[in-house]
Amino acid sequence: MTTESSVDVDVLRDEVKKKYAEVATDSTKTFHFHTGRPLANALGYQSDIVDRLPEEVVQSFAGVGNPFSVGVIEPGDTVIDVGSGSGFDCIVAAQAVGESGTVIGVDMTTEMLEQADNNRRLTGLDNVEFRMGYAEELPVEDGRADIAISNGVINLCPDKGRVFKEIFRVLKSGGRLLLSDIITHKPVPQGAKEDIDLWTA
Repeated sequence: MTTESSVDVDVLRDEVKKKYAEVATDSTKTFHFHTGRPLANALGYQSDIVDRLPEEVVQSFAGVGNPFSVGVIEPGDTVIDVGSGSGFDCIVAAQAVGESGTVIGVDMTTEMLEQADNNRRLTGLDNVEFRMGYAEELPVEDGRADIAISNGVINLCPDKGRVFKEIFRVLKSGGRLLLSDIITHKPVPQGAKEDIDLWTA
């Protein structure tokens, strides 16, 4: 399945990278979306987990939902986070999988990956790693993951069919996808699909 889009993928990726580089480097700035601890609380993340995290770990969180509300992660699981941003969801998942589990975050924004690795060090977790890559070309071997999570990223990818194909490739047989994202209930006009500013807004 391939989703047709006439948007220039390279231009779109550059604009998305610019926007989320801002979130990573200046999370106190006001954006058109919510961020940080107030957002995590509003989305129903477990307060006992979020409250004990350092502020720096939480402040650049910019999800649209709570993927952990739609399924359980067990100790020992291997989890892939598609579009891991500053690593907030990876750190939550890493606490759930424990020392016997593994979490791999994949993101395309250098600044977010740097922030994520810093957040990993702040929490002292050694069962999570971050890799540079695109959702359409995950740098993960076939059948690696018990669970894939994603939070507000697939809506930013023009070829959603390719993203889902990659997710299913890296999942083990019987693996699960815990997904939070933005969807539309009406067809999007072609002019809107081609407007990069609307994609990033």
